[in-house]
Amino acid sequence: MDLLILAAGMGSRFGGLKQIEPFDERQNFIIDYSIYDAKQAGFDRVVFLIKEENREIFESTVGSRVAKYIDVAYAYQKLDVLPKGYKLPAERVKPLGTAQAIYCAKDVLRGSFAIVNSDDFYGADAFRVAADYLRSLPEGAKGQYANIAYFAKNTMTKNGSVKRGILQAGKDGLLTSLVESKLEWRKDEIYAAPLDGGEMKKIPTDSLVSMNMFAFTHDILDKLEENFAPFLDANQGDLMNCEYLIPTVVSDLIERGEASCKVLSTTAVWHGVTYREDKPEVVASLARLVEQGCYPADRFGKR
Repeated sequence: MDLLILAAGMGSRFGGLKQIEPFDERQNFIIDYSIYDAKQAGFDRVVFLIKEENREIFESTVGSRVAKYIDVAYAYQKLDVLPKGYKLPAERVKPLGTAQAIYCAKDVLRGSFAIVNSDDFYGADAFRVAADYLRSLPEGAKGQYANIAYFAKNTMTKNGSVKRGILQAGKDGLLTSLVESKLEWRKDEIYAAPLDGGEMKKIPTDSLVSMNMFAFTHDILDKLEENFAPFLDANQGDLMNCEYLIPTVVSDLIERGEASCKVLSTTAVWHGVTYREDKPEVVASLARLVEQGCYPADRFGKR
């Protein structure tokens, strides 16, 4: 099984390239923990989606190291990877979104696969849930996707707001709604507001939210291609800022009856550095996990 790690973005709020920021005394990165968990769960190949100009530094700091224990491949997110006949404004520099990122890896990915962000710590249980789901699919399955859903309380920072997709599922466990929202703690309660406008309201702390961890059958790549040109056509007036996003694509496919998406909850606790002030807590949390035996000390422990 392939794991696609989206590593082309820069962490603007964090203030640097989070993917190669050390988080323990052995100079490991968050991505090292994710790859360890993924391999333990049964993923046997990692595809790094990066900017081509970052290949040398990324391979020297991450790729060559993890290649010792898991197969590694690379794909590049480029703004000119578009449907035939389309162009973006020459002035645009920011990536075109997660759906375009996955589309850029279409010639590298094999079979069903999962995606994660490179700068988020997802936890071992999340990778186990994703791997179990992909293994459960019949050979040649199409349109059967899954979102690995977290309890909102397990995805928060005390240093500001975070962006999460609030999930709703039917009795069959299939996704019916994904609303991108801003979440924040207010004392011991979580408040959320849709990013497209709306009132900030209290939500249950055990609400299920998306952390952009999806499991996909291979046909999602065809769907991304089919829907790319219509997306660009609909955004001709905003090509400097529009983003082709995987949650939106999945929601549209569900609405049209072209796919389903299982909402699979995980007990994992997210750790991440949305803000520079988050780092000390993440470092301490990872150290505790090593001390508890969740990760081998010879790889993740002290020198």
